[in-house]
Amino acid sequence: MNGVVGKGGISRISVERPLWRALTAFRVLALCYAIARYCHTCGKYAHPLGGWLYLGALALWTLATLRRTGSALRCTKGFLLAELAVALTGILLTDALDTHARVVAGDNTLPSIWTAGAVLAFAIKGGWRWAAGASAVIGVSNVVERGALTGGNVHSIVLLFFVSTGIGYVVEVARGSEAALARALRVDAATRERERLARDIHDSVLQVLAMVQRRGGEIGGEAAELGRLAGEQEAALRALVRGAGAPGVAVAAAGGHGGDPAGGLATGPVNAPGGASDPDHGPQGPRDLRELIGRHAGPKVTVAAPADPVPLEPRTAAEVAAAVGAALDNVTRHAGPGARAWILVEDEPDAVLVSVRDDGPGIPAGRLADAAAEGRLGVAQSIRGRLRDLGGTAEVVSVPGQGTEVELRVPRRPGAHDAVRRHDRRERTS
Repeated sequence: MNGVVGKGGISRISVERPLWRALTAFRVLALCYAIARYCHTCGKYAHPLGGWLYLGALALWTLATLRRTGSALRCTKGFLLAELAVALTGILLTDALDTHARVVAGDNTLPSIWTAGAVLAFAIKGGWRWAAGASAVIGVSNVVERGALTGGNVHSIVLLFFVSTGIGYVVEVARGSEAALARALRVDAATRERERLARDIHDSVLQVLAMVQRRGGEIGGEAAELGRLAGEQEAALRALVRGAGAPGVAVAAAGGHGGDPAGGLATGPVNAPGGASDPDHGPQGPRDLRELIGRHAGPKVTVAAPADPVPLEPRTAAEVAAAVGAALDNVTRHAGPGARAWILVEDEPDAVLVSVRDDGPGIPAGRLADAAAEGRLGVAQSIRGRLRDLGGTAEVVSVPGQGTEVELRVPRRPGAHDAVRRHDRRERTS
């Protein structure tokens, strides 16, 4: 099966292209066989010149229409009918160019097995029903040519019927599978896009609204009314995204609400450096992950990283940094403003590991699963979802009273080390 690119850049599988190529080759080989067979038997024909004229026309038709059998788009209904007419002409012309006794006794016609190519074109184009109709027409013409139903033509008719209808049926099944796969790919692409948008909403809009709601309640007065309205808008936005998305996908935007440890709500929007909303996102060449994660360092956040650069593709580095930012937001939100956090970056030959550990109270057993079941998927989408899209993993280990550790693991693109070293050398020499 050959891969092709459909709408939206979605990869699809073409099951027909090899069949059309095989049909094109079959027509040429069948033409050569028909000409070779006629060369061997033309001396026995009553009018051999007429046979040569027909085979010459058949050769011109076959070569002139080679591209027609290259794809379903070019193999139109008009061409199929013309192809069938050429085959019928050769079958019926055999009786006019040879003696009737030889026609009845023989088991071959002027176009020989070339006629099977015409029937197979119907099978590939329209399925088993078209193949059955075309093979029936060819079968009737063979009976008319001989003037009787003989053992030889019965065998040929039955064989052509079953082979062509079988191929037609397989083509129909393959088309159905191809269409189902294309739909699945489109759904998967749409699901990933909704998950990405849900993460962006969770990391920005919902967190801002939650912060306004909380701060408004603390300040009181008119600010409390503003906080109440922000809370209503947060709930409405969450319901809107949940209603527009697929079950279990769009609810990712609802991540984090009401102090839930799975929610990841912080005191402000994430917008982690190197994330989707970061203006630094989009440089050419690998990004040094140390630079992006190092921006989180502060009095309460300790960052430990290798002395050498930790190169990753720009999108991969941005998503990992955003996941680290979401983990730190969870620390601020659930461990309290006095909690400390430690970030450890480890550069392995085939992967990069980033651990975010805090000294907070930890997450009660089963709380993350309960939060996910309730539709609060901040950890599931802002952290695990990001790493899953990168082909990596995110593990959350928490013991009540002993803090929480989030371990992010993302596979490294081969050659990234060499690329960043070349980039560094260019910068040093410029």
